[in-house]
Amino acid sequence: MIRRLLFFVPVVALAVLAGLLWLGLGRDPEALPSTLIDRPLPAFELAPVRTGEDHGLATTDFTGRPMLLNVFASWCVGCRVEHPFLMELAGRGVVIQGLDWKDPPGAGAAWLAEHGDPYARVGDDPDGRTGIDLGVSGAPETFIVDARGRVRHRHVGPITPEVWETELRPILQRLEAEG
Repeated sequence: MIRRLLFFVPVVALAVLAGLLWLGLGRDPEALPSTLIDRPLPAFELAPVRTGEDHGLATTDFTGRPMLLNVFASWCVGCRVEHPFLMELAGRGVVIQGLDWKDPPGAGAAWLAEHGDPYARVGDDPDGRTGIDLGVSGAPETFIVDARGRVRHRHVGPITPEVWETELRPILQRLEAEG
């Protein structure tokens, strides 16, 4: 009896492991779900990145209409890839708020001065605390926030024209139509 049990334990363990691995094959390795979806942005009030401004970025800036919250940093390679397209989107009237994540003092302002500034407001998150509250795993990341300040979508990685057309724009248009 014990010999039979000893034989079946590894077989059952192997079957369970194979089942878990099979389930994992169906998951998108790029997808990083956010616990904030359909929940309000966490409360924050950040100092300005741009010199001479008296207001940085706060949770209260995310009301009235749907908009993007883009997490960037001067050291971020992917941010350099998406930045020209963010400039284009801002030129089209898309409201983009910026969160300068884990940058040394002055680096974000210098980077925006050199590459252009697509942001309505930009907040400085030098220690990454707000990023942690948002669940940021790296830059760039972009959140779609509705007119009531609720996170409706999270995109990890650079925004490209394809990502904009297939993923982000339809959500933003739907939210704008909802009012």
